[in-house]
Amino acid sequence: MAEQRRILLVEDDETIALAVRNRLAAEGFDVRVAGDGETALVEYGRAEPDLVILDRLLPGLDGLEVCRRMQAARPVPVLMLTALGEETDVLVGLGVGADDYLAKPFSMRELVARIHALLRRVERALQLASEDTVIRVGEVEIDTAARRVFVRGAEAQLTRTEFDLLRRLAERPGQVFERDRLLSDVWGFSEAAATRTVDSHVRALRRKLGSGVVRTVHGVGYALVRR
Repeated sequence: MAEQRRILLVEDDETIALAVRNRLAAEGFDVRVAGDGETALVEYGRAEPDLVILDRLLPGLDGLEVCRRMQAARPVPVLMLTALGEETDVLVGLGVGADDYLAKPFSMRELVARIHALLRRVERALQLASEDTVIRVGEVEIDTAARRVFVRGAEAQLTRTEFDLLRRLAERPGQVFERDRLLSDVWGFSEAAATRTVDSHVRALRRKLGSGVVRTVHGVGYALVRR
């Protein structure tokens, strides 16, 4: 029997927390719940979860600071929940270590799909860790075994999702990948309504690697620029 995956749910809305906990428990996860940032950090150290679902707005420490502290202590996949529609808030969340985000209100079906996709990416990363491969495209160097990225010799700190997205684009530099294909290849699911997720992660990549690394083909998708 496979080991039960542990999820830490950090959500101050008791109604949402109960609904999410019940659904994830029905999916076979061991779910721990925290209602504020300080409690979340204590539970994080105690439970050592495989994945964290983290509300952006929390009493006391907000979700951004909680995410930053968690990733500094022990990197873990983080799915951030946000009621904020501003793109800047999404990008800040990705910048402090969140791997993905989901806007409220959300469907339980999509939440479960995102969780499974994140956990699958962790498993794939472990499998690829034995491969000693370095991909170089222009000024970007990707060490796939160590999961490190360098731009002109300087290391860029990427989240797990940003790294996986860049690696997929780098496998075929110059080729245009449609958004729904990237969702399928990187996130592990394809939902037309979720293509904005790809856009947000590409913008986060550009902030860290430079604006000229990933090219937008309007109405189609993205390509890694060859130089």
